[in-house]
Amino acid sequence: MRSRAAALLSCLLIASPLSTALNSQLVLTPEYERLRRYEGTYEDEGGGTLQIVASPRDTILVAVLDGARYPLKAVGGDLFTNAPGQRIQFSLEPGREGYRVLDVDPNRLFRRLGPGDPLNERMWYPRPHSRLGYSYAPPRNRDDGLPVGAVEGAPLDRARLQQMGEAIVAGRHPETHSVLIAHRGRLVFEEYFYEYDANMPHALRSATKSVVSALVGLAIAKGHLKDVRQPVLPFFADEYPEIANNTDAKRRITVEHLLTMRSGLDCDDWNQASPGNESKMGRTNDWVKFTLDLPMRSEPGASTSYCSGGVILLGRLVEKLSRQPLASFARQQLFEPLGIHNFDWHFKPDRSSINTFCQISLTPRDMLKIGLLYMNAGIWNGRQVVPADWVKMSTARHTSLGDTDYGYLWWRPYLEVPGGRHHGIMATGNGGQKIFLWPELELVVVMTAGNYNTNSHANALAINYILPKR
Repeated sequence: MRSRAAALLSCLLIASPLSTALNSQLVLTPEYERLRRYEGTYEDEGGGTLQIVASPRDTILVAVLDGARYPLKAVGGDLFTNAPGQRIQFSLEPGREGYRVLDVDPNRLFRRLGPGDPLNERMWYPRPHSRLGYSYAPPRNRDDGLPVGAVEGAPLDRARLQQMGEAIVAGRHPETHSVLIAHRGRLVFEEYFYEYDANMPHALRSATKSVVSALVGLAIAKGHLKDVRQPVLPFFADEYPEIANNTDAKRRITVEHLLTMRSGLDCDDWNQASPGNESKMGRTNDWVKFTLDLPMRSEPGASTSYCSGGVILLGRLVEKLSRQPLASFARQQLFEPLGIHNFDWHFKPDRSSINTFCQISLTPRDMLKIGLLYMNAGIWNGRQVVPADWVKMSTARHTSLGDTDYGYLWWRPYLEVPGGRHHGIMATGNGGQKIFLWPELELVVVMTAGNYNTNSHANALAINYILPKR
């Protein structure tokens, strides 16, 4: 669950207190002026648009898609590369202005449509007055159901948290958008950077998968689904009477196999050559059928591979069983009990979602509520929202993905600190979207970030500033 959209930098030099503060940090070079020739709004896949803008902070070209920023590295002339290494060729020829992705479809021109809207100037710097430094302050009570307080000692170290704030404001952990920490159920640290604030929903990317896991558990609790051992294909027989590669092995795929990434389908998002890779799925008109039609690579349960298509099947399954859109089911059964109202979820598994991949957007405070719900065995304000046995089952180890243990669409990572390891539970998404649970420490940590398709700073922040030594 990946990419997004936004706008163009055209009024960075407007005189205002904020602009003056930002412009004091700018050094406008000839290279920056050269890059501005490519700025504008361009066509994008799925009928959407993206923005190309030159960054005054880094003197690089940036593609902005649904608010997410993707750096483009200049190779020479009008040629650039993105983070995965794909070559982007721009054309400035009048009447043929646009770009081509040479390694995907070199003949397709995504046309430049015109100039973009002005971007929020805060997007370029962690804080507009970063030269003034950082000072810790306890979170505000926003009457949203989250208890707040101040840092009061172990396992947290207020001096280290102060250092973390200083480091982020100074730009040493770029594109960190928020850090929130709850200890013993109280929010004790809450900071936002760049253009983000407490009221702005943030795209969760694949951390959405952990929310889908909760909805599967709620579908069972509501009697829509008997248990996770039920075969998947019969639920889709009315909608897709003919399935390609319909083998005995495929007919043995269960709901649990999808929850644990062990369906046996030839689907691997970590392998660009995989027939079921999410990039291939995204360009099709029906993601459910695409996934159901995939060939089998192994017997269900025999191997593990990261497959977003399997989660699309689970989301659609919940819709079919509950007879309502996934976002409506989530609102009624999960979000309203938690006091979550400010969210966006466009679950439409077809080409129209190629830039959002059916992901949910939540505010960091609401992400924290989900973490606290799972830390407290599914209970919120005395109410059993998600069954305790489902929380326990979901966050238990069922398999491994790469070098990390895995449950029902929840990860079980460990982080190395001086003297040993801390074992946790995690929802995670591309770019640095994290809900960390550290049960032994009674800590829930939420981070959002924009390090898309690169290594995020989340683990380093947790190790260097949040988790105590062993």
